[in-house]
Amino acid sequence: MSIRRFEEQDWPQVWGVLEPVFRQGQTYSFPSEINASEAHKAWVEIPLCTYVAEMDGQVVGTYYIKPNQPGQGGHVCNCGYVVATTRRGRGIAAGMCRHSLAEARTQGFKAMQYNLVVSSNEDAVHLWKKMGFEVAGRLPKAFKHPQLGYVDALVMYQWLG
Repeated sequence: MSIRRFEEQDWPQVWGVLEPVFRQGQTYSFPSEINASEAHKAWVEIPLCTYVAEMDGQVVGTYYIKPNQPGQGGHVCNCGYVVATTRRGRGIAAGMCRHSLAEARTQGFKAMQYNLVVSSNEDAVHLWKKMGFEVAGRLPKAFKHPQLGYVDALVMYQWLG
């Protein structure tokens, strides 16, 4: 697997990775009816940088990195990751997380925070803990899961120092 910066010609493949995950509505708070233009703005235009993970010339995952807050909170970054539904369980998310931690340090961030890790997304919670993140807070019933109803969301944090 290789990870590189997003280029505009990647968008059709990136949208192909994002769309099914956003439509399912189980792990991200984007509206399930989000269109490609809105997703592009949220995933590519607003973040500081967007990256793609490739295997065999195909985009199999993507992540973004951005400041979590402006000004005095700008030393903490936020990332979002999505792996193609057909490529899960192959270490892609772990690889993107390792890459993002290195990129965050390179870009001068001192910490990384995930603002809304859905508690029912047990694979992600386990992986983020394995990658060194701590649960900094629990938000009761903060995410409306399409099958489970209101579930807790976790704020996860790692000091990069």
